Amino acid sequence: MDLLRTSALVTAFSAAEHCLGFLYRILLSRTLGAEGLGRYQMALTVFSVLLMLSASGLPATLSRTVAAHRTRGDKRAERSAVTAALLLSFCVSLFFEALLFALRPLFAGVFSDEGAERLFYILLLGLPPTAVYAVLRGYFWGEKRFFLYSFTELSEEAVMIAAGSCLLVFCPLALAKETLAAGAVLLSRLFSFSLAFSCFLARGGAFASPKRAIKPLLASALPLTAMRAASSLTGMLVSFLFPLCLTAAGATSQEAMAEYGVVYGMVMPVMLIPSAFLSSAALVLVPEFSECAARGEKEKLASLTKKAVSAALLIAGALLPLYAVLGRDIGILLFDSPESGVLIAFGSLLLLPMSVSMIAGSLLNSLRCEKHTLFIFLAGAGAMILCVVCLAGKLGSGALLCGMAAEHTLSAVLSLAVLKRKTGTAGEKKLLFKVLASSCIAIAFGLALRKFFLLHLSFLPALVCLFVFLPIGEAVLFALFGLADLRALLRRLSPPRDRAAKAENARKILPSRGIFSGVLLTRRKK
Repeated sequence: MDLLRTSALVTAFSAAEHCLGFLYRILLSRTLGAEGLGRYQMALTVFSVLLMLSASGLPATLSRTVAAHRTRGDKRAERSAVTAALLLSFCVSLFFEALLFALRPLFAGVFSDEGAERLFYILLLGLPPTAVYAVLRGYFWGEKRFFLYSFTELSEEAVMIAAGSCLLVFCPLALAKETLAAGAVLLSRLFSFSLAFSCFLARGGAFASPKRAIKPLLASALPLTAMRAASSLTGMLVSFLFPLCLTAAGATSQEAMAEYGVVYGMVMPVMLIPSAFLSSAALVLVPEFSECAARGEKEKLASLTKKAVSAALLIAGALLPLYAVLGRDIGILLFDSPESGVLIAFGSLLLLPMSVSMIAGSLLNSLRCEKHTLFIFLAGAGAMILCVVCLAGKLGSGALLCGMAAEHTLSAVLSLAVLKRKTGTAGEKKLLFKVLASSCIAIAFGLALRKFFLLHLSFLPALVCLFVFLPIGEAVLFALFGLADLRALLRRLSPPRDRAAKAENARKILPSRGIFSGVLLTRRKK
């Protein structure tokens, strides 16, 4: 299966997963409320710290190790690495689980809310199976079994949504809604572990002595684990600092928790929609990058880097006008929260640096630049915390958006600088300026359309018209700025008359700068 078809497959799974998760987030926001959603999000944030400490760097490291052993045909070394990774993740996660249950009276003081503590300890029961499941997905990744990798993740999301919906809507138990939601997460983690382990055995997975593999795995995984654990710790620190800063400025604890819930429970799921596409690009590119780096193919590395960065810019540029123009309406329609809509509209500027930093960080990790990504992350995290501490009392939830903007912009700039040094390129500035120019014009066009439709139509018909006409306007602008070739795309979508015509259409629409160009966007042929 070639790169384009694999990307399309993974993108389809990722889009389905994010769509289901987004719909479930709407249900949570309406059943839990902003305060309950804040508790739920805080518990998940603390749990993610422990998961990062237990297994974060192992899946990516194992995927590279398995790919290298497969290239050499060394099955015994591959099985040894898998066994070592599984043992490490299970033992570390079990240690954390036992320690935190034993020290629960002391650890309870970490939470500013008793309800969030209760939810965390429900989630903690699933820490060992979740850590082992993450490593098994790393094995599928290294084996290039992208269907299994994506299918298990989608299945986990589907089970969580099904269990959560049943518990929240139909369960007669006199329990808090957020407690039922945490129980659904636990059930989904147990299911995903069982499914992944069954697939591992069914596909011929086996074990071997892990002695020789433990030290190399740890040496490669520790910097990556430190970076991702620091990311989770930063999220946990922000979840504690932000309410404290708001209460110090005069807000009540309930108001502070509601503000936190609006940003991380309503706004961020919308802002992370591009990750459905970018994560699939990173998933497919990482093994390719690792193999090219091992073979010393610098020209191919530069080409893949340019494609990946360009794809991130094009995807973010296509979504930015939609968020800026329709953000307020989306917040009201989906979450019944005007505040979340305003934050989505203003947060649309986050899409460009967030998308670039996301794809650039994945590429650096595939080049074994874990130490660089760790230092880059720490710089961004420092900017985030500084913004929260200095601006929370003045801007409220807007301080979180300012912090994210500072964090991702700094991370994107530094990551691109390292990529350029390692591969010789980091994308084109000309493409960035074109994307920004077309997005600004599209935003102005969309705001004028919105005003016109709302004057002559009711809310829902006006929103539907905007969803139809704004993307059309964006497509025209992309064509005018040379970011997409609409005629080639139409030829690709139309059925070719014969095999030769099909091959010719495929050749014309193959991406020159964007990995998703053959599916989503194409560049005008010069």
